[in-house]
Amino acid sequence: QVQLVESGGGSVQAGGSLRLSCAASGRTRRSYAMGWFRQAPGKEREFVVAISWNGGSTYYADSVKGRFTISRDNAKNTVYLQMNSLKPEDTAVYYCAAAGFITRATNDYDYWGQGTQVTVSS
Repeated sequence: QVQLVESGGGSVQAGGSLRLSCAASGRTRRSYAMGWFRQAPGKEREFVVAISWNGGSTYYADSVKGRFTISRDNAKNTVYLQMNSLKPEDTAVYYCAAAGFITRATNDYDYWGQGTQVTVSS
């Protein structure tokens, strides 16, 4: 089992920045790819970004390319999501997740955090 805990959410104005963190514990010896997803009220959970276990590959949703950056520090078992130039449409609960390989598909992820709220006001 892997436990994931997100932090760093909050409220910002449009154009602002936030950095989310996702700390992993448990069976972290296995090399997991990590992803960030988000879910806005009344909408389905959607893919945001993913990173391979060694950080060598990344996938980004078109809506966040050039604004969001994912990174990881395997020594700390932590994944980060730097979010810049935030827009009101980025408002959602953000979840981190772990998978056996890098993927955009929600169903491929085995472990999920509890989520952290990000609110962007105009």
